[in-house]
Amino acid sequence: MNRFTLALLCTTSLLFSQPAKRLLKIDDMHRFHDVRDVQLSPDGKWVAYTVNTVDPAADKSDTDVWIASWDGNQQMRMTTSTESESAPRWSPDGKYLSFLSSRPGKAKGNQVWLLDRNGGEAQQFTDVKGRLAGYDWSPDAKKLLLVMADRDPNDPADDTPGGAPAATPAAPGKAPKPIVIDKYKFKQDVVGYLTAPPTRLYLYDVATKKAEALTDPALEASAPAWSADGKWISFTGRSGKDADRYNTTNIFVVEARAGAAPRQVTQYDGVRGSTRGRAEWSPDGTKLVYLQGTSAKQSAYNMTRLAVVPVAGGTPKILADGLDRGVSGPRFSPDGSSILFLVADDRSEYPARVPVAGGDVQRLIKGPMMVSAMDQGKDGKVAVLAATDLKSGEIQALESGELRALTHHNDALMAEFNLGATEEFSCKAKDGNEVHGLMVKPPDYVAGKKYPTLLRIHGGPNGQDGHAFNFERQLFAANGYVVVAVNYRGSSGRGEKYQVAISADWGNKEVLDLQAAMDHVIAIGVADPDRLGVGGWSYGGILTDAMIAKDHRFKAATSGAGVAFPLALYGVDQYIMQYDEEIGAPWKVGLDPWIRISYPFLHADQIKTPTLFLGGEKDFNVPLVGGEQMYQALRSLGIPTQLIIYPGQNHGIARPSYQKDRMERYLAWYAKYLKPADAASTPAGQ
Repeated sequence: MNRFTLALLCTTSLLFSQPAKRLLKIDDMHRFHDVRDVQLSPDGKWVAYTVNTVDPAADKSDTDVWIASWDGNQQMRMTTSTESESAPRWSPDGKYLSFLSSRPGKAKGNQVWLLDRNGGEAQQFTDVKGRLAGYDWSPDAKKLLLVMADRDPNDPADDTPGGAPAATPAAPGKAPKPIVIDKYKFKQDVVGYLTAPPTRLYLYDVATKKAEALTDPALEASAPAWSADGKWISFTGRSGKDADRYNTTNIFVVEARAGAAPRQVTQYDGVRGSTRGRAEWSPDGTKLVYLQGTSAKQSAYNMTRLAVVPVAGGTPKILADGLDRGVSGPRFSPDGSSILFLVADDRSEYPARVPVAGGDVQRLIKGPMMVSAMDQGKDGKVAVLAATDLKSGEIQALESGELRALTHHNDALMAEFNLGATEEFSCKAKDGNEVHGLMVKPPDYVAGKKYPTLLRIHGGPNGQDGHAFNFERQLFAANGYVVVAVNYRGSSGRGEKYQVAISADWGNKEVLDLQAAMDHVIAIGVADPDRLGVGGWSYGGILTDAMIAKDHRFKAATSGAGVAFPLALYGVDQYIMQYDEEIGAPWKVGLDPWIRISYPFLHADQIKTPTLFLGGEKDFNVPLVGGEQMYQALRSLGIPTQLIIYPGQNHGIARPSYQKDRMERYLAWYAKYLKPADAASTPAGQ
């Protein structure tokens, strides 16, 4: 047998041994592993991260800490308890890998736990009584910096997370305590009613296990960071009269000792600007890099810019001021000469670098992808969390402009699927705006054939649909739909002017952009104009309501966690500061702007589209009343409609069985009106 024949036989054998790829199904939804929180070890040999998995039988998710070797040859699960673990951090001396968990121990609630690098079970390390939200090791590994809220004076015995008092009576038959509200902004999704004191900073001595307060209760403190020498701590803070009326925070520094007085480094007055994220120290301790936001009036469309300020005080310097794109995650290079950061840029997000002295921005990796997190070691190594259209997020090493995989949690699963192709498109809205979007085609797409098409609208609006694997889009494609995702005005990735274009004018320019996208996919012969569907969640639900009120082409809609009558939500949801700053209180500005943005509800009689409304019972972000009002309006008008309420759920539906139920209902609703023959014969998701 010659070598050619042998090679041919081996290749043929290999081809036949590989199972045929199949279409994505709903049952695949909870087989994916959600990888997050990349953390390089001090010696640069390991990366710690978290992996979230779902147990469908128990109807719950669980997050565990894992580590991967820098050479990519090893992945090890470090925690196995049924309680979730989060925020893995390496001790600077390399002795421990720590994490947060509320697993049973000496004290209730979130505590810091330690894993000895030499082996053994995790041990509870802290025993604090407040609500622990975050922590950070001191450079000498002798102290922990804790971000913690004191106990709620309304209910000192409360052990529940967040700010709301416990709703369960202390003893059978005993009534819960009344909830006392005295804050301007008094609601927050998941947290509940805001009654707890603000978070403070504490120094926790590793040897004595004693915690000392570093900041005063009058100063709300968060996002701390140690200077390289361990003598100073920076943090974002908010204080002063009526501080809770504004979204503005400032950068402070304080000596790392109890009793030290914090000093404010940036000087915003609560109207002109805001800061976002954690400030990071330069290696020599003389400068801080942080994210500077837009004005309070435009906080909902906040596009962060890179700013450097001297620790001693002075005027901040905006770096990369020619880059009209939002940035995140800044940190100094080990030698302090440049700053590494992430750029959100038109359907992609990528790492970049800029000199501290100023200069051009250098993009560090090419190609369409979404890099959502990164960490940089003292030796300059960079690890990122990256995803593409056909690959879910995994930890990768960034070396010389290329990515090298360190984790492979979803590789085998992804190899099973025949996925739809994702394509970029551009078109023009009626007012001349250039619209950018993504289109996902069915895996068996045939050119020239017209397909039922779904316009799926992202939330935010400050966000974007980008080149990352998206289960929902691919599931719809697997069920024979073309899926259209549009970065309408208000989305990120296209510059500040593009983001703020919809300020106080919701449901207007976005609708023009979304309509243009649908006109485009019809004009190029992909979409069947008689089988169009629309849907979204949160701001995507808000725009779904606007679309069906203004555009009658859609034969089916799903509107999740949306509102069509914002005036009725003043004081009911968590956006009171946005209402006041962006639109204005009704008694100050009159009803005209409120009536304009409430068009879908006030003109519900224009809607002809059968619509499925969905929401979480405990949603404080966009309360269920938004969906209830629209359901009642369509029901009164005789338009086919249903209202789905998920008990006990917040804005994001967290219970796995409810997540699956939502997808099943989406598919069934769209099939009923866009593919009636299929709906009659095929169960949803199959």
